[in-house]
Amino acid sequence: MNVQSPAIFKVLVVCTGNICRSPVAERLLHAQLEAAGIPALIVSAGTQSMVGYGMTPEAAQLAQRYGAEQSGHRSQQLTEQHIADSDLVLTATRDHRSAVVSLHPRASRYTYTLNQLARLLPAVLEPGAQYQQLETDETRRPDTAETLRALLAEVSTTRGYSPPPAHPDDDDIEDPYRQSVDVYARVGDVLNASVTTITSAFVAAVGRS
Repeated sequence: MNVQSPAIFKVLVVCTGNICRSPVAERLLHAQLEAAGIPALIVSAGTQSMVGYGMTPEAAQLAQRYGAEQSGHRSQQLTEQHIADSDLVLTATRDHRSAVVSLHPRASRYTYTLNQLARLLPAVLEPGAQYQQLETDETRRPDTAETLRALLAEVSTTRGYSPPPAHPDDDDIEDPYRQSVDVYARVGDVLNASVTTITSAFVAAVGRS
């Protein structure tokens, strides 16, 4: 990641091996944000990565099914620098979120599971919510990265007041590795739904700026 490019919004997606959930989510988020005209740098890594591997064939098929690039992925091990360089960290599970924060405690402010952020964002943007567009001087509008960072700051401030999920496990996405095609399909549906909700919220926030 290029920490010298503050105008680029940087997202890190994390799972265990970085060959199933996180690369699919990375590719889906990249495809959806690109289609929406929102510039962002999206990468992924694993807490116990099988370094240098591509996505599993089933994961690659999921990426393709939902309109994202399926080739070219190479798994990598999560590092503290990855986390420190990010504006947003999205994880597959709460355990992955804990692993991220253990490596870089300051990331607790901008680390969420995918399902968690998808659950929290709509409430921040709904009519009557406290979120306000980023204020800048009269000579310019805030850029996209500034707007998204302001949105996430509001989510961080208010998440303690949001209702919890019906069950804590609802914020997690199950691991499909070495599971059936049906499990992969179920995981793909969840990943796509969460990424789509997150992208829609980002588009709405940028549209307000």
